[in-house]
Amino acid sequence: MVPADTWLGIDLYRFSPGVREMCCRQTLHGSFEVASAMLLRTAQLSISGGTIRRLAESEGRAVHAAQRQGLLTPAFTSADCPNRTVVTGTDGVMVPLVTEQQKRQRRRTEAAKRAKEGRRWTGKRGRPRRGSDGAHKEFKVLSFYDPDKSHCHVVATAGNHEVLGRLMRREGRRLRLDDATATYAVTDGAKWIARQYRRHLPMLDAHILDYYHLQEHVRATADALYGEGVPKAAAWRETMMGCVWEHGSLVLLDRLAPYLQRHRGRKRAALKSLREYVGRRVAMTDYPSFRALGYDCGSGPTESLCGTLTDRLKGSGMRWDSDNAESIMALSSLHRSNLWHTYWKSQRAA
Repeated sequence: MVPADTWLGIDLYRFSPGVREMCCRQTLHGSFEVASAMLLRTAQLSISGGTIRRLAESEGRAVHAAQRQGLLTPAFTSADCPNRTVVTGTDGVMVPLVTEQQKRQRRRTEAAKRAKEGRRWTGKRGRPRRGSDGAHKEFKVLSFYDPDKSHCHVVATAGNHEVLGRLMRREGRRLRLDDATATYAVTDGAKWIARQYRRHLPMLDAHILDYYHLQEHVRATADALYGEGVPKAAAWRETMMGCVWEHGSLVLLDRLAPYLQRHRGRKRAALKSLREYVGRRVAMTDYPSFRALGYDCGSGPTESLCGTLTDRLKGSGMRWDSDNAESIMALSSLHRSNLWHTYWKSQRAA
């Protein structure tokens, strides 16, 4: 508690918006125990790591509620972007979760410790909270930004692809994508992503396969043909990527034909896999046309956001309940979307 809170008669279990903000900000940069130590050292706030955890998770849920209710909208619209151009991307990222087996082991360990110390159980009555059925779960990150990266808006969900699709529609409406001069998506080419974009954001002008994802597929084929790390493999990869960059994927597919006739076995299988991968994404790999329009062909901003939004969740030994992980990601997305001060100003005014 802030000392002034006690003087003003504020209940010990009620925290002012300023204290909650400091707890949440520290939470984004380290563990809850480290946040507790930092607050004690820098602000003379004596708050346990467990209390900071509960505060941060509660605020994350409040952020989600504010977003759903339309009380927390993006910090910009398409009209604020240079040339009224908005780029969007989405990707999945794995988050470590507490499994049901781990929860049961924790409860057994705690029960044994209580019995040894002669303590009574003081937890809540009722059915214990169940853990995850797997050690990791894919969370989905959705981003919107302009080509020069001066504006960014990001949201994340623990829900499935249908939940993500509804977020696409909701955030796209709030960003006024219908009023944009140009809107396009840059993704890794996954079918579920393209399906959700076409269903919920049909106004997008183009769907672009991230250049570097294609490069990885070409690299794998080059290694199959000539061996990993061999100069000839690197030269083949550069030749093929230069071809698709300058002339488009149809020319790349034509260049692959002689190699398919020449090779057999594992090498031919690698070539066929690349041909099928590119063949299903011809419209997404028309890089000469995209470049002529000034479009960005890399999904780096979205992949970077996937990393920053989950960095706090992936520390050594960390495991989360799905909804709590989603809450921490909500706080991080608040910061990355330039909405931190907007949200906390509304909390102080409440």
